[in-house]
Amino acid sequence: MPDLMPFRSWLPLLNGKTISSDLMAGLTGAVVVLPQGVAFATIAGMPPEYGLYAGIVPAIVAALFGSSWHLVSGPTTAASLVLFSSLSALAEPGSAHYVKLALTVAIMVGLLEITMALFKLGTIVNFISHSVVIGFTAGAGVLIAINQVKNFTGLAIPRGSHPHEVVMYLFEHFGSISWPTFAIGLATLATGIVVRNHLPRVPYMIVAILVGSLVGVVLKATAGAQFATVGALPASLPPLSAPSFEPEVWRQLAPTAVAMTMFALTEALSIARALAVRSGQHIDANQEFFGQGLSNIAGSFFSGYVATGSFNRSGLNYDAGAKTPLAAIVAGALLMVLVFVLAPYAVYMPLAAMAGVLFLVAWGLVDWHHIAQIVKTSKSETAVMTVVFVSALVLELEFAIFLGVMLSLLL
Repeated sequence: MPDLMPFRSWLPLLNGKTISSDLMAGLTGAVVVLPQGVAFATIAGMPPEYGLYAGIVPAIVAALFGSSWHLVSGPTTAASLVLFSSLSALAEPGSAHYVKLALTVAIMVGLLEITMALFKLGTIVNFISHSVVIGFTAGAGVLIAINQVKNFTGLAIPRGSHPHEVVMYLFEHFGSISWPTFAIGLATLATGIVVRNHLPRVPYMIVAILVGSLVGVVLKATAGAQFATVGALPASLPPLSAPSFEPEVWRQLAPTAVAMTMFALTEALSIARALAVRSGQHIDANQEFFGQGLSNIAGSFFSGYVATGSFNRSGLNYDAGAKTPLAAIVAGALLMVLVFVLAPYAVYMPLAAMAGVLFLVAWGLVDWHHIAQIVKTSKSETAVMTVVFVSALVLELEFAIFLGVMLSLLL
């Protein structure tokens, strides 16, 4: 049985020094999740503010009831892309029905995670090969880049186009590219690359989006350029929401929920264990399942879609000096404040700037180091990785996850 009050184990560690460290780490995390949340919501086909909401209540609940002292939960690239891939065939992205389905997937994933915790199935994640994760995330990276070509170029690429169709459309309509839009995207992309490579301690996403937005303001003022923007976000606390409880909807969403649960838990535990090695902490897999489950159930009632451990924010949290889960709690609380202050300014944020940032996110998902390592050391794992990568591009993403898990178990 998972501990219902795991926070009792780290509360005694709080003192002036640890609280100060956690507050600084929390502030850093809150600032970083602002552009990430909007970017991930864009990937997921959700209204931009839902990416921020998913980084508030779910992050706080996961920190309180999970096992890791450094894991930060919230929206992630892979979870967002699987959600879009699954739900875009059922409803118009961004619509009320689409949001309702996303909330329903969140509560289903949460219930599955808690069920696995109660039955002590934490070890099942060990059977999912690392090659599955590497192949899937690489495929997800390519799909994210393909899906953002529309916003980066201003071309009216039909929704739901397959990767090869997007490439063909780009070549056929190259002369119709909106050059102001392309210039904004390119400026954002170039800024992000420079900052990430030469100023690693500076949050490159924020700087890149600011530069892209500034280029947009200048182009609009000097040349009257027209381009799409994110639009003003509502400056409010995460509103109460309700998933669907219709049996037919749950049956329809069951494959998506199962696939997302498997991948989300693999992602969360991999990150938690990697950070535990560095910090010397012991991770209880079943307790982590329990915390992740509660966070997704809570998120479904507070306008959050599926949340899981974030590698970028968790690594940043540790590097920023976090000592306890208080840092993740502070980050979630401060994000609420930042939403109130900064949300109206999103009207100046071009979609092309978001696309430029998402190109960087996509590139970061392709783990060249581990891909080369797998290719050198194991033919069977290389085959698994390749099959999952290709499946992610040509089939449904959740099917790619199932296929990878099955191959891992067979091998």
